[in-house]
Amino acid sequence: MAVPFTTYLFSVKKEIPHLDDDLILLLNEIASATKEISGKVRKAGLLNILGSAGKTNIQGEEVQKLDELANEILLESLKNCGKASQVASEELEECIVFSNSGYAVAFDPLDGSSNIDVNVSIGTIFSIHKDSVKKPGKEQLAAGYVIYGPSTMLVMSLGKGVVGFTLDIESGNFLLSHPEIKLPEKGKIYSINEANKNKWTSKGLKKFTEYLKEEKYTLRYVGSMVADVHRTLFKGGIFIYPADKKNTNGKLRLLYEASPMSFLIEQAGGIGTTGKERILDIVPQSLHQRVPVIIGSKWEVEKCLEFMKEE
Repeated sequence: MAVPFTTYLFSVKKEIPHLDDDLILLLNEIASATKEISGKVRKAGLLNILGSAGKTNIQGEEVQKLDELANEILLESLKNCGKASQVASEELEECIVFSNSGYAVAFDPLDGSSNIDVNVSIGTIFSIHKDSVKKPGKEQLAAGYVIYGPSTMLVMSLGKGVVGFTLDIESGNFLLSHPEIKLPEKGKIYSINEANKNKWTSKGLKKFTEYLKEEKYTLRYVGSMVADVHRTLFKGGIFIYPADKKNTNGKLRLLYEASPMSFLIEQAGGIGTTGKERILDIVPQSLHQRVPVIIGSKWEVEKCLEFMKEE
């Protein structure tokens, strides 16, 4: 019989020193919030919550109605559970501080929002630190994402491997479906927006993508980080969102996207880098700091770095 999410957390409590009752409660609140978001996503076309909310966020990006709703659901859950000292969201300009000590949560409420209206897989990404979100990713206590696709899955790491849970609609529980997710050391898929190739600032990266074509790799790019990383995690290969002439520091956010996803990828046996440094070693300088992202299987990431060092 599949193990429910809460039961699993209590079962591994002895193996993971930092997993106390407060963190378990916090993780349960996040899981509960994403169940509600999953329900809204499934019924979005019937609830009139598709399309733009008519405003832009702190990033200067158009806010979708579901972005706004998912953000509100998560904020309310985290506030009510009483275990979050800080909450930082990609949709908020400033960090919300509830207390001076406790668990600090950073999240992207709905990654891939440009795909919402066309029914493509999107997701929620979360990261948990002790006391402050402005810590290097290697100090994360937990990180994960929930993907809203053909099924809703919660993929998470507590710093000791990666596990996956599938939402059972009938019982309303996340059930353990993937007890040990290991990233293949080498894959056959690369994921990058090659339409921006002429804007990339790295000549080595251009040569690397040509090399992958010669090696008969398949290009797969959804444009939703959760969907692209989820596939990479299970199939192997590499996901790249590089710096370019317009986004000289990269486009993906360190706290809400790059750091939690790199934590998962490394815990599954892969590598996460900006091309110059390990993503999990970066000390955040601002809430909405952006970085280039190269994550995936060890073989492909190391090969990519070889090409980039040659330029």
